[in-house]
Amino acid sequence: MAEYKIDLEKVEEAVAHKATVVYPRTLITDFMENIVEFFGRYSSLVWIVLMLLIVGNVLMRYILGTNFIALEELQWHLFAVGFMLALSYCFLHDGHVRVDVLAEHFQPKTRAIIEIIGILVFFLPFCYLILSYAYPFVERSYRISEISAAPGGLPMRWIIKSVILLAFGLLFMAGLSRMIRAFAFLTGFPAPRKIDSTHNNNTST
Repeated sequence: MAEYKIDLEKVEEAVAHKATVVYPRTLITDFMENIVEFFGRYSSLVWIVLMLLIVGNVLMRYILGTNFIALEELQWHLFAVGFMLALSYCFLHDGHVRVDVLAEHFQPKTRAIIEIIGILVFFLPFCYLILSYAYPFVERSYRISEISAAPGGLPMRWIIKSVILLAFGLLFMAGLSRMIRAFAFLTGFPAPRKIDSTHNNNTST
């Protein structure tokens, strides 16, 4: 029986991102995207800590016959941190859902115009709305020194709530960067950044 080998990476490149357009990089967008990239990459370590914490909690519950409410709450908090900080990283790398069935038939300039309008009219206002409501939510939690309602729960709940501000601040930054790059693609302003092809070849090998 014949064996078939499938390169999943090539399949994903050929299918999942057919409708995406590679926009030019600029100095300001590189600065913003480096910040998003930093938080996105290092927030992935949260999942390792979460996995170890879950295993530890299971061992304590079924072997030692005990559990700590604070550690169980920490599980929920770490999951929220990992998920929310990954939103901007996902957007930056086009990992979000797109309506490719329609977009793949559009010209690159048409896609760029649609993306600019979508980001400007829907994406950025949504991020701003979340940030405007989240700030008093976090500020009140800090002011009253909010703690968990469960006995033995975690104190300083404002820390986990402040992740909303960080996550949507990064998401706003990622969206703004994408919009600027699309605008640069259409108009040439801000000036696209020249990338050393030799450097690119060295980094890709």
